[in-house]
Amino acid sequence: MSSIKDILIEMKNMSELMVHLAYSAVLFNSKDAAYEVLRLENRVNSLNYEIKTQSLLAARSKEDAERLTALLEIAEAAESIADAAKDLADIVIKGIKPHPVFKRVMEESDESITGVSVTSTSELCNKSLGELLLNTRTGMRIIAIRRRDSWIYGPNKYTVILEDDVLLAKGTETGSDILVQLAKGEISFDDLSDIVDEIDDN
Repeated sequence: MSSIKDILIEMKNMSELMVHLAYSAVLFNSKDAAYEVLRLENRVNSLNYEIKTQSLLAARSKEDAERLTALLEIAEAAESIADAAKDLADIVIKGIKPHPVFKRVMEESDESITGVSVTSTSELCNKSLGELLLNTRTGMRIIAIRRRDSWIYGPNKYTVILEDDVLLAKGTETGSDILVQLAKGEISFDDLSDIVDEIDDN
């Protein structure tokens, strides 16, 4: 059984991921991303129920109950974030077209959200994030990886990227374009210096 601390960490990671996925779903009109938000929302609800159950079992005195109340409020806040992300995803599932202003706001945002599948010809394949230094080289931070039917939340420097992994990343618009090309095997890291020089010239 997971500890209350572990449950809170998972709820925090999931709710954060859901927000990114929900905005991506609306921006790119992606029903796949929208349904993934709904799936994760069910998981967050289950975790919130689990943390309430464990808290009730753990409270042995009034002081224990008061300390656990703060944790329960954090869990409730994480679930509220998840619910809000679900509301965004519902827009896509219902087939409602977002107002053009929304897309302009997202496109003019300081950060871009990108989802891309890694091909077998990509230099990213079978390398760890620590080896690749994607944040430094592309300006994109990998916030989650979808591997078949599961997600890796908050991947670290030891996380190895495999073929067909779907990378969810955020960063600059230019960095997003570079990451997509790298993941698809259209460019190599050796090409990056030429791309940067071209951007600087413009």
